[in-house]
Amino acid sequence: MKKLNIMLSATVGFIGVAMAGLAAAAPSCGSNTGEAATGEPIIVGGIHGNAAPGDFSASTDAAAAYFSCVNANGGINGRPIDYRVENDQWNPELASQAAAKLVDDAGAVALVGNGSFMEMAVNAGTYAKANVMVMASACAISECFESSNIVSTNQGPLPSNLGATQYAQEELGATNVACIGLNIPNNGPWSCQPSIDLMKARGGNGSMALLNPGAPDVNSALLESIANGADTILMNLPAGLAIAALKAAEEQDLRDSYNWIAPTPLYDLSVPEALGEYWDGKVWVNAELAPFHLNGADAQNWLAVMDSYANPNDPRDTFAQSGYLSARFFTDTMLAMDPAEVGDRAKVTDAIKSIKGLTSDLMCGPYYVGDSDFHMPNHAGYMLQMVGGGFKVVRDCYEFDSAYFEPHIALEKKLGLR
Repeated sequence: MKKLNIMLSATVGFIGVAMAGLAAAAPSCGSNTGEAATGEPIIVGGIHGNAAPGDFSASTDAAAAYFSCVNANGGINGRPIDYRVENDQWNPELASQAAAKLVDDAGAVALVGNGSFMEMAVNAGTYAKANVMVMASACAISECFESSNIVSTNQGPLPSNLGATQYAQEELGATNVACIGLNIPNNGPWSCQPSIDLMKARGGNGSMALLNPGAPDVNSALLESIANGADTILMNLPAGLAIAALKAAEEQDLRDSYNWIAPTPLYDLSVPEALGEYWDGKVWVNAELAPFHLNGADAQNWLAVMDSYANPNDPRDTFAQSGYLSARFFTDTMLAMDPAEVGDRAKVTDAIKSIKGLTSDLMCGPYYVGDSDFHMPNHAGYMLQMVGGGFKVVRDCYEFDSAYFEPHIALEKKLGLR
C-alpha cells in the first residue's frame, strides 16, 4: 500500500472533547452548484438493522444526509438521488423483503450505507445474482467481506481485532490473547480466529470464549479466558457488552492482572465516563477510521454535512463517518460516469467495481473495489488508550499483519495501489 495518508499533528491531543464547533465551513457535496437537482431521480437503496441487539442506522442516516446535500448542489448531473432506506429489524424474512423491495421492485442502481448483521448474510447471493453493488458502511460478518457484490468503508471486527492484538503483542508484552466474542459463526469465531493465528505465528498463544447472544454471560467468559492462560483479554463485543465485561472484571479487581484491549465498538466518547476512574489508562482500543479530534478536511466536511442535513440526534460516530464516506465515494463515481449511463444498473456496477485509489483523511489507506469475490479495502487503523476521561492516540495509522490479507494485498498490487 502506498504511504498512509493521515498524519497526526505534532502534539497528540485527547479525543474526549466535544465535536461541536469543529465544522465551521459550509458543507461540500457533489458538484457544489448551489442549485437543487430537478431531473429524473436515480433510485439508490440502503438497509440497516434497528432492533435488538442494536441500532446500526447511523450509517444510513449519514448517507442520507450526504445525498440530501448532493441533491441541493446539482445532484448527479442534474438528477437527484432518491435514497430509499429499509429497516430489517434483525429479522431474516424482513431482510429478504427489504432487498427485494429495493432491488427488484424499485430498481435501485446500487445500495449505499448498509449496516446489518442480518441482511448481508441473507442477501449476499441476491446482490450477486441481480448484479447490483452494495457500498456498505457497517459490516460485522464474513459475508460482507467475502462476497462479490458487497464492499464496505468500515473494517468490521476481524481487522480491528487484529490491530488491537498486534499492538498488544508488540507494545504491551502480550503472549496469550483470549478473544471474547458472540457465538455467531460468521461473526465471533470468524473474527477471533485470525487474532489467535497471529499470536501463534509470533510464538504466543490464544483462545476464544464465545457468548450466547441471547443470554450473554460475561463472567463465565472471563473465567474461561483466565483458565486458558490468557494475559490479555480482547473484548470483541458491542460496546454495551464490553462495558459489562469490564465491570465484571472490576468487581473481581482483575484490572492489573491482564491487558485489556478491544476493537472499534468500544471507541465511544461516552465509554470513559461509563467505566469510571478504575479503568483510566488501562484499556486500549483500535479505531478503524480517523479518531474524531484529528479534524482533517473530510472529517470537517462530514460534520458540516451532518450539522446541515442530518437530524440533531443522529449519531456522530464511526458508523456515521463510514456512511458519509460510502455516499461520497458513490457520488464521486457517479459524477465521473457518462451522464447517459447513471440510471443503468449494469453500468453503475461496472463503475463501482472500477473504483481504485480514492482517498480521505478519514481512512488510513486508499479505497478500492475491484472485480473480486472478496472486498476489504480498509485494513489499517489507529490505536487509542482510554485516559483522562477520553482517548489518546498511541499509534498512528499502521497496517495489520495477518495471512488473511494476502489475497487483498495481491489485489492491491494488481490495481497498482502498492
